Amino acid sequence: MRKIIAGIVLGVIALSLVIAIAVRPGHNQAAITGSKNGEVGVVYIEGAITSDRGGGGLLGAQTGSAEIAAILREAARDPGLKAVVIRLNSPGGTAAAAQEIGAELERLRKSGKKVVASMGDTAASGAYWIAVGADQIVANPGTLTGSIGVIMERLDLQGLYGKIGADTETFKSGPYKDMGSSTRSSTPEERVIFQSMIDDIYSQFIDHVAQGRHKDVAEIRPLADGRVFTGRQAKELGLVDQLGDFHDAVLLAGSLAGIQGEPTIVELGQKNIFRELFSGTGGNTFWEAAGSILPRQGETANTINLK
Repeated sequence: MRKIIAGIVLGVIALSLVIAIAVRPGHNQAAITGSKNGEVGVVYIEGAITSDRGGGGLLGAQTGSAEIAAILREAARDPGLKAVVIRLNSPGGTAAAAQEIGAELERLRKSGKKVVASMGDTAASGAYWIAVGADQIVANPGTLTGSIGVIMERLDLQGLYGKIGADTETFKSGPYKDMGSSTRSSTPEERVIFQSMIDDIYSQFIDHVAQGRHKDVAEIRPLADGRVFTGRQAKELGLVDQLGDFHDAVLLAGSLAGIQGEPTIVELGQKNIFRELFSGTGGNTFWEAAGSILPRQGETANTINLK
């Protein structure tokens, strides 16, 4: 037993050393090609978008809004960066997290940097909220995007509690303090309150898309029923600007910033070993983009999610 414990301790120490080396602040220069008169920074947003610090794991990657916001603020202060590419590979996440990143993206553009959103496998819902804040959006023809909508889900575990003989007793300061509790059904009044919250954030979403795409709200609303689109469909509908891959997005960012020739590419932010080793696809499957009946990693019941 002592040998097993000692082995576990040594393993933890070794893993900590690897993390200390792999996770480091500042620029991580990914590739240097062509011109030296300007750099294009790249920020990766992968997996579920939450207000947590982010990270990765065996169940998939996760992006924290605080981490991305800090990276974008640093990019805004960097005189060497002329443009930034936001590489999106995410099915969405919480409303507040997408808004935090979107607000920081707007500040980045106001600092004079050009911003291009590059869509990978999936850039839906909350990820699309972020994308519309860019100067230009580039999607692959087979990218899954759109999913403009808001959802909140709650669990009703009364049947399960009854089977296992569990019961709860609630003391509260007001009639709505335990809204969303899994120990009882929602009242009609609570359903009205929940729906009003969903409707409000949905209205914010549509307004944000209309502003970012320079369209009237009336043009966006028919497309905002939660459905997903392929990149090619999104291009035809005016939800993205052009079709292309990540390299096309980098070249576009350089061109918008006035960089001559092939720009220098700089990966911004910290390198996360867990994301590199275990994130896999980051949950970018069709059913997640369309809206699963189960919360994704980083989402919980009674959380307002954009998906």
